[in-house]
Amino acid sequence: MKCKSLLKSVLIASALLMVSCASTTVKRYSADESVKDLSGYWNDNDVNQVCTTLIDSCIKSKRVAEFEKKNGRAPVVIIGTIKNKSIERIDTSILSKRFQNAIINDGTLEFVADANQREELRAEKYDQAENAYETAKSIGNELAADFMLQGSVTTIVDTVDREQVRTYQVDMQLIDLETNKIIWSDQNNDIKKYIKRAAVKF
Repeated sequence: MKCKSLLKSVLIASALLMVSCASTTVKRYSADESVKDLSGYWNDNDVNQVCTTLIDSCIKSKRVAEFEKKNGRAPVVIIGTIKNKSIERIDTSILSKRFQNAIINDGTLEFVADANQREELRAEKYDQAENAYETAKSIGNELAADFMLQGSVTTIVDTVDREQVRTYQVDMQLIDLETNKIIWSDQNNDIKKYIKRAAVKF
């Protein structure tokens, strides 16, 4: 009995050692290389595809161009809420940041800090006013936004048994803060994935 127990312990220890010694394979992707779609869920490829299409649409918007022509400057935008209405846990802040960075670099629109950033910046200015008044930055010189960028991510799912077709729809809008008019709106629903799950074996 003692020998059996000892043998069992040795086998368990050997198995654990084999698992711990198993090698892990890592592949790095270059910036312009598509990432392998492992799970069928939303991934970096989808973010890139959506942003490329919608950013191009926004930059070429006639109403955005008309604003600049009329006012002699690029419109100022603040990032609003991009809602995740999908069945997945999607970090929509990645979408908004990619969108913002690309358009800032293009020069079509200018962006101001969002609500959370402004709160932190204002706290710093108040602290400067009390403790560094000679070089403190003025509290009342903020630039007001002309437009707010809002949007949503939605999934449309069609499932039969182990097969599923999943469509991602991303809607984006630029809204005039003065009039509440939607001056630009577009959607991308090009991402469609066919997923077939393996049968469960008992």
